[in-house]
Amino acid sequence: MPTPSNVLDESIRLSIGGLAHEEWDGWSVESDLLTAADGFELELYTKDATRLPSVLAEGAPCSLTLGKDRVLTGQIDEFEHDISRQGISMRITGRDRAAPLVDCSAPFVSMREATLAQILDQVVKPLGITQIEIRAAQAKTRRRVQIEPGQSAWEALLQVAEANGLWPWVEPDGRLIIGGPDYNAAPVGTLIMREDGVGNNVQRLSVRRSIANRYSQITVLGQHGQYDNDGLDSKRAHLRSVIQDETLARRGIFRPKVIIDSSSENQDMATTRARKLLADSRLEGFEIRAVVMGHRADTGQVWSPGQRVIVRSEPHGLDATYFLMSRTLRLTRGEGAITELRLREDKLWVLDGNPVKKRKGKGKKASPDAELIEIFRGL
Repeated sequence: MPTPSNVLDESIRLSIGGLAHEEWDGWSVESDLLTAADGFELELYTKDATRLPSVLAEGAPCSLTLGKDRVLTGQIDEFEHDISRQGISMRITGRDRAAPLVDCSAPFVSMREATLAQILDQVVKPLGITQIEIRAAQAKTRRRVQIEPGQSAWEALLQVAEANGLWPWVEPDGRLIIGGPDYNAAPVGTLIMREDGVGNNVQRLSVRRSIANRYSQITVLGQHGQYDNDGLDSKRAHLRSVIQDETLARRGIFRPKVIIDSSSENQDMATTRARKLLADSRLEGFEIRAVVMGHRADTGQVWSPGQRVIVRSEPHGLDATYFLMSRTLRLTRGEGAITELRLREDKLWVLDGNPVKKRKGKGKKASPDAELIEIFRGL
């Protein structure tokens, strides 16, 4: 297998308290759009007596840089300093700036009708996150939620973000982003696996397909749906939205799911909820896992969630663009510098966060959810 031109001899550099170290025997940096706080782990082995610097302390702010690119900004969660006859070992783990939101409760007892702006001001900012960017139109941030006692700050943020069709994550530079992916971005690279091995640039490629938790049709009933002695009173079920997955319908598979969502106060909210649930079921039904040499895509960018990647695999029958949901940058003694990629179907995750603009005239591209068909909006 040829060595890709983007495989560089790069080291991960930990910067903390004005000091930096980049000679590690093993390390990994994970980033997953579905995980609240991305994590990292660094390992060092030596036979020389080493006194830890005073700046290395649990909770200390830090950053990780690969070459000239920042890959994580966060905090030290834990470090272990082990001394034995065989030598000295050190292990450091940490997470990005979302860690306090995951660990800590929302700093108030309860809050009714909370907006995204209120959650940011009263929950997120008091926990030290001040760099915030909302990637959505103002109309996308108006829906309110009720925060219950005991919820973590991340749960409160996620609840209000999902209610508005958005999603929160933390960028490598430490900014909290609330919005959706850019499905207009050009693919950053192409993964190739040919049966004759010519031009292959992946070490491993696996495809998982599943029907579990996959639905051909999802019906969302809003808060106005009421029950009588015989069950649901259809005359009073004012809010009802049905979304169908045409991919399963064409295969003759009928797997319906009915969701009662009391938080859906109008038809638009019920439809948004139904579209999201069906899109999530499709995401769960298909996943590509790949292992590639080095830590950078064809464009020279560090592999990062949110990127779009072309996959051409003859054994798997794949030739399309996919969405990079998570990746792990890794250095090990046995495998060297590798990156583990996990990809899902393109243009399905967070459908309403950053909608594709419609084009006029001929040659109009399909919408991101072209196969999620709304059968009817209500009765």
